[in-house]
Amino acid sequence: MCGIAGVMDLAGRRTIPHDVVRRMSRALIHRGPDEEGFLHRPGVALASRRLSIVGVSDGQQPMTNEDQSAFVVFNGELFDHVEKRAELASRGHRLVTHCDTEILPHLWEESQEGMFARLRGQFAVALYDARRHQLILARDRFGISPLYWTRQGDWLLFASEIKGLLASGMVPAKPNLRGIDHVFTFAAMPAPVTCFEGVQLLLPGHYLQITPGHDSGIAPIIHDSAYWEMDFPDVGDEHPEGDARKLVDEFERLLLAAVERRLRADVPVGAYLSGGLDSSMIVAMACKLRGPAINTYTIRVDDPALDELSAANLSARHIGAKPPNVQEFGHSDALENYPQLIHAAEAPVIDTSCAALMQLARRVHACGQKVVLTGEGADEWLAGYPWYKAAKLLGLLDLVPGVRLSNLARRAYLRISGVPQYPAEFRRGLEKSIGGPNAWIDSYGVLGIAKLRFYGGPMRQVLAETSPWADLGLNLERASRWHPLHRGLWIGARVTLAGHLLQAKGDRVAMKSSVEVRYPFLDEDVFDFTARLHPRWKLRGFRDKHLLRLLAERWLPPEIYSRRKVIFRAPLDSFHIDPEPKFVGELLSEESLRRTGYFDFAAVSHWRKAFREMRPGSLPRLSVEMGLVAVVATQLWHHTFIDGSLADLPAWTQTS
Repeated sequence: MCGIAGVMDLAGRRTIPHDVVRRMSRALIHRGPDEEGFLHRPGVALASRRLSIVGVSDGQQPMTNEDQSAFVVFNGELFDHVEKRAELASRGHRLVTHCDTEILPHLWEESQEGMFARLRGQFAVALYDARRHQLILARDRFGISPLYWTRQGDWLLFASEIKGLLASGMVPAKPNLRGIDHVFTFAAMPAPVTCFEGVQLLLPGHYLQITPGHDSGIAPIIHDSAYWEMDFPDVGDEHPEGDARKLVDEFERLLLAAVERRLRADVPVGAYLSGGLDSSMIVAMACKLRGPAINTYTIRVDDPALDELSAANLSARHIGAKPPNVQEFGHSDALENYPQLIHAAEAPVIDTSCAALMQLARRVHACGQKVVLTGEGADEWLAGYPWYKAAKLLGLLDLVPGVRLSNLARRAYLRISGVPQYPAEFRRGLEKSIGGPNAWIDSYGVLGIAKLRFYGGPMRQVLAETSPWADLGLNLERASRWHPLHRGLWIGARVTLAGHLLQAKGDRVAMKSSVEVRYPFLDEDVFDFTARLHPRWKLRGFRDKHLLRLLAERWLPPEIYSRRKVIFRAPLDSFHIDPEPKFVGELLSEESLRRTGYFDFAAVSHWRKAFREMRPGSLPRLSVEMGLVAVVATQLWHHTFIDGSLADLPAWTQTS
């Protein structure tokens, strides 16, 4: 991974001040501490901060082709660059480095925007076509690498992080209430909306084509196009039951190839190892391909119900890997690191365990490594989350024709639980807006209840006037033809995977310590294979990740391949137990809450006390805990980036 940034004049070919782009670059130095590079042309400037992993000695960016008609700055990895390099050379292209970035300007020569569909890997790319005087921005299929952009009058700016945009001095830091509502809807920022007014996150699988205007009155054109969309077969067209052994053989072949590609680097590659099924499979395959010397890293949480160290050690012993490097993580660590987490994520983060991943990346960096493999993606493609089982169970109630008994059961449970409820027509409208019933509605709804509890006047107006789901731009026509389980996988990948796991729990916390994370389960071939499978290979009865568990029987001990899904999280009530951290009291004071205007002070004050009397582990308490953490996180985000006077904590500045 690296960091990229740049500016384009939309009105003509004015010179971009050098200090603007240098400030943007310096704000991203944690993403690329090894070297920097710049391109300055009339009307456009590009910047790169490089974390050198492939072509260490000769991969400085920006890169160009033979006639300097295309210039590229690039964040990420192209895992098949060796094969593509050979193909390009056979067609007469002259490549002079060993870096994967160099293939991009040559592919652009051949295919222009069509090249994005040919790329394999994780990437955010900015390409300047000197002949057409166009800027092209693009992002990988699943949203692994971030890319933000904004139009400020006659200027377009982009950067790998919002801090890069703010550092330009051309982008004011203003809150976007719609983005805050996305946080309270999804516990994620799935794009294109952000919490900063006027700043957008480029959608996964999309590219942006920017053509400046002219003095003659021709207006600039900013065109957003999809080069790839997630797709599943129509109901009935999925891969049939078939031969289990053949399917497992094919899955094994594809996953091994995906791991092998992600082990390609000119620096050592390590791996996260939680002791769960997904990460254990990746480590087992990596050790088979590269030997047992691969360094692994795990987290020990000081809560027996959450600690996975013993499982990680069991996996390592069975695989023959070295014992994992252990990062300790407790209540105090969550609290002490939370301000840094919000600074890294640039958005309110409700999942406090992200702070643990941030510490784990520090451990990787301290051990001298730049790259790790991890297991995200298996739950997304193979129905690994418990709410898929809950949705399937509730779906049995809907076998009675003409009535949705499952919705009646949900509402009855909520009434008994005593939590606030949205009108019945709200759920019907929500289901319609995402192509039909979906397992994730219940999961997101646990947090969504907090809107009814905590929103102040301005946020209630947003709630009444906008739809976060409509902002996602979902292709409902296609989704309505899929199996309901596949609609759930689609929403989970579009929202939680792209908007949370790959951002606040992936890129942002890892790159804060200059660590690149690679995801074999997010390989293009692995997704294509699993997408075609009948849902029974994913959720067989109530056995999740069925096909992966069959494969794991060849590689892992029964204690691991039969282990139920454990969602890695940290306790949510850490902020609200005695003694309460000083910054929490400051952020939730009447003065601070009135200054931001997002939340109702009386409601926040009431629930900070009342939740202690609620039964631990119950839905009502969980919804209050999540809501209170979201309130704290939002106030902390506002303090960090908008108004640094809410608490006695550091705030972001152009020099921080």
